[in-house]
Amino acid sequence: MIELVDVTKTYGTETTIGPVTTQIPAGGITALIGPNGAGKSTVLTMIGRLLRPDQGSITVGGHDVSATPSLTIATILSILRQENHFITRLTVRQLVGFGRFPHSRGRLTPECERHISEAIDFLDLTALEHRYLDELSGGQRQRAYVAMVLAQDTDYVLLDEPLNNLDMQHSVQMMRQLRRAADELGRTIVIVLHDINFAARYADLIIAMNEGRITEMGPPAQILTEDILSRVFHTPVRVIEGPDGPLAVYY
Repeated sequence: MIELVDVTKTYGTETTIGPVTTQIPAGGITALIGPNGAGKSTVLTMIGRLLRPDQGSITVGGHDVSATPSLTIATILSILRQENHFITRLTVRQLVGFGRFPHSRGRLTPECERHISEAIDFLDLTALEHRYLDELSGGQRQRAYVAMVLAQDTDYVLLDEPLNNLDMQHSVQMMRQLRRAADELGRTIVIVLHDINFAARYADLIIAMNEGRITEMGPPAQILTEDILSRVFHTPVRVIEGPDGPLAVYY
């Protein structure tokens, strides 16, 4: 379980995130949704200990992220941010191998190689594993970064808008693969999404944020109402019944 208690972060004199108090259950997919500037990525980054909150406490799997040694945290949770991508003369396999650093300290073991291969296969990158990152499309690189996070083999996986640079086909494939990671590998996945319909289709729990605070939290069927979505996104939203459940339509 991930628990946040009275977590706040202030930027300058105008922007404040929180206080945020919530519990994210272990297992499954939790989606953070909301308009730009709602605080979704900031909360995710604080959970991943890449940003220190000004106040409050965060625990992941019973570990206080502010007090637990970095290498220990890195064996418990992994995080992929939007802005930490880089393109260099690394192959896909070399990149994915970075996910094993908390376990190998840079000296890959046969077990590390197995995890690397499994993550590459899981993201359908086997045919590309010896290609350089700068030879790939943006969508292919995005899948390689997610494979790196999965190779880290942590119980908790934090992903900040992993559908960026992906077209519709590959967005669907990515969400299906993340759903499989939650169901088959037992991962707890917390994901920032802009597309509410992907959250509705694949998430077990949706947390809606607005102006730095959590305004709604519940299963997709509870959150996908015209009243709630219109308030969250500050625009009229219509909800229709699709073949696999409710769908949001903006107009």
